[in-house]
Amino acid sequence: MMIDFYYWTTPNGHKVTMFLEETAMPYRIIPVNIGKGEQFKPNFLAISPNNRIPAIVDQAPADDGMPISLFESGAILQYLAEKSGQFVPADLRGRAEVMQWLFWQVGGLGPMAGQNHHFLQYAPEKIQYAIDRYVNETNRLYGVLDRRLADRIFVAGDGYSIADMAIYPWIVPHERQSQKLEDFPHLGRWFATVAARPATQRAYARAAEINTQPTVDNEEARKVLFGQTCRTKIDLSGPK
Repeated sequence: MMIDFYYWTTPNGHKVTMFLEETAMPYRIIPVNIGKGEQFKPNFLAISPNNRIPAIVDQAPADDGMPISLFESGAILQYLAEKSGQFVPADLRGRAEVMQWLFWQVGGLGPMAGQNHHFLQYAPEKIQYAIDRYVNETNRLYGVLDRRLADRIFVAGDGYSIADMAIYPWIVPHERQSQKLEDFPHLGRWFATVAARPATQRAYARAAEINTQPTVDNEEARKVLFGQTCRTKIDLSGPK
């Protein structure tokens, strides 16, 4: 039995593909084109009530019970690591190291870099205060990561972990975030190490197979991605 993986080609989506490729865990990608509003379809909302990718359904959970669905990339990585017994240490202190850096990514680097992307790339008007705020905060977080990597191979120590998998996809678009890796030599060394892993390369090759176009390439996609409230109704009927 395999993992059903609801995916689109975003940093949060890449995290899970990287893990699945590292472990050779059987999985099936179910594309969810977020630019077309597919994340609002009822069958997806039943799995991911926050209407965000990624999400998974484990068809063969360890308790031999009914399939388990999960949303939120950090929770998915933790679940899969525990299921497989890989990429998170079994000892108390090692696990604590990994988990705090996983949470650092999902609570800090991801949201701040995401706002950086929004105000630099997608906002219909350029608000300099917002651009400066998120570019500067992204820069600060890169500095935190660079210092962390000054005396260790990977984020949580000598072993590659789900913390590295969570962080790497958010560093890939560093140029779009107005960051220069040459300003962060330890981070740059780590980035090249993760990029060279065969599983990382396979994960990004899967992304190229799924989607070759920018997700936000028209005004309708902007409205779908950035204009939602609790009352918004999405028309999923397709072109008229």
